[in-house]
Parts: sequence; C-alpha cells; structure tokens
Amino acid sequence: MVKIKTRKAIKKRFRLTKKGKIKMPRAFRGHLLSGKSRKRKRSSRKAGYVTKGDAKKMKRLLPYG
Repeated sequence: MVKIKTRKAIKKRFRLTKKGKIKMPRAFRGHLLSGKSRKRKRSSRKAGYVTKGDAKKMKRLLPYG
C-alpha cells in the first residue's frame, strides 16, 4: 500500500500531544505589540489548541503524528 504524505506546512506549525490534541502557538505575537493590552499579550504566551472539528481534518494531513 502507498504511504500517505505528511503536509509539511502543518507539521511545522502544530504539534500532536500524547492525548491526541493538536497544540498550536497563538497568533498576533510577532510585531505591533505596543497597541495590545498587557493581558492580551500575556495570555497569548500560552499555547492554544485546535478545535475538535478542525483537529479531525488536520489529523488526516498528519498521518504519522
């Protein structure tokens, strides 16, 4: 049987946890931070998780974790 190719763009940006959730960095952290509140910047340090609906689609693109 043919191997399924991994989508490299997704592999670069997302990580699979042991429980099978997909972990991602938060957006809007690169530049122009002076206009954003301290709370918003602080909360975006934590990793985010992909929603269940999107995770299902993404797992097809990351066949080998």
